[in-house]
Amino acid sequence: MPRPRTHDENLRLKLLDRAGELISADGPKALSLRKLAADVGTSTTAVYSLFGGKTDLVSALFTEGFRRFGRRMSGVTLSGDPVEDLVRLGVAYRESALADPHLYAIMFTKSVPGFEPAEETSEQARATMAPLEGTIRKAVADGVFLDVPPEVVTVACWGFVHGLVSLELNGNLPEQYTVSTAYETALRVNATGWLRR
Repeated sequence: MPRPRTHDENLRLKLLDRAGELISADGPKALSLRKLAADVGTSTTAVYSLFGGKTDLVSALFTEGFRRFGRRMSGVTLSGDPVEDLVRLGVAYRESALADPHLYAIMFTKSVPGFEPAEETSEQARATMAPLEGTIRKAVADGVFLDVPPEVVTVACWGFVHGLVSLELNGNLPEQYTVSTAYETALRVNATGWLRR
């Protein structure tokens, strides 16, 4: 009979989520492997066994964040209407950030000084934006969006959504801004602004 696995996927995910929470709440100096292990109810040996050292753990956080984000983005049912699809993708972006705020900063900021993802990992992260890029590229090619390089539209739309989501996550939106209604309206206005008149 095989030995039971003590360091399984469930433990790996618990460790990643807790590590992300520690960094998100108190910065990268709060990430002690001993504290992490204690918080999750395991040993530091398990942490080392699953991730190696701290650098590998941060890399795993980055990868896991984009894995979850990519799953949400690729799960969006696209309608073929680029305005509607940009709104749907923007909603998925926000849902991903709200579901995993503890991973968001690791994914999109330099919250861990000195951490640079490996080139292969960076490419996998960029690939999560494929639904957005594909929607925009097709809309430009079909003459629905303005005749500008699709990369310009992609980065502008990403920056717009990222800015709103970051303001929300950091508690910097004005009190009168009701995110549930205003966010989708803002996405739609941004998307229609790219339409060819």
